[in-house]
Amino acid sequence: MSVVRRLARLATVTLVAGTVGGAAVLAAQALAARTRPYAKPDMRLAMRSSIGATGKPPMRLVLLGDATALGVGVDRVADTVGGQLAALLAEGSAGRRVELSSVAVAGSRSSDLATQVARALVGPRPDVALVLVGTNDVTHLGSGSDAAEHLGAACRRLRDADIPVVVGTCPDFGALRAFAPPLRQLLGVRSRRIARMQAASASAAGAVVVDLGARTGAVFRADAGTLCHDGFHPSADGYRVWAHALLPAVEEAAAVRA
Repeated sequence: MSVVRRLARLATVTLVAGTVGGAAVLAAQALAARTRPYAKPDMRLAMRSSIGATGKPPMRLVLLGDATALGVGVDRVADTVGGQLAALLAEGSAGRRVELSSVAVAGSRSSDLATQVARALVGPRPDVALVLVGTNDVTHLGSGSDAAEHLGAACRRLRDADIPVVVGTCPDFGALRAFAPPLRQLLGVRSRRIARMQAASASAAGAVVVDLGARTGAVFRADAGTLCHDGFHPSADGYRVWAHALLPAVEEAAAVRA
């Protein structure tokens, strides 16, 4: 898996200045992670869905980003973060139908958002755009500040099109059971650093930011059931936790748009 190959490179480069014993441990952990079976993208999850009652103008919610925005780790649209968020919105006080779509692509980095924004702007304009990205920026060795700049640019393009934007920052890698300590802690530090840069860049571009690591990391650390079988992607329960964390920001953005 390309993600794990990049993790092996990350571990090797990071430990050049470390001890030989520590390098051997991380190399072994990276190899173990590389041989794990991982959940595969299912393009059926990118299909458009309509959730909620009819009779009122719908709210159009579009998701952009990486595998987590697509819903890798579950088999049904209803179990993805977008599907569960749409259900919560439809059941809420607004009582309106939610038209859900996704232009997210598994494996995407922040530098890939420009293409996704272009796709999101085709056809009827979304009422709210939700961006979930950062996982692959953590596992690459590129600059976190460059990734944050790409995210900010994507947010500005959406805001220039008069589309409210909500950004869920990079999740806490310290909670991912696909990686054993100390590799898990190493990636956790990098993920939190990238999340802080994402928050600053997205806020400056006019987006509403939800710190998923801070809001939900403790739950993921405590409950293994929030991750799917690969210990890397969220499960239906994990996506539900994210949906509840994101709900207030999306509701606020939708109210502004209305």
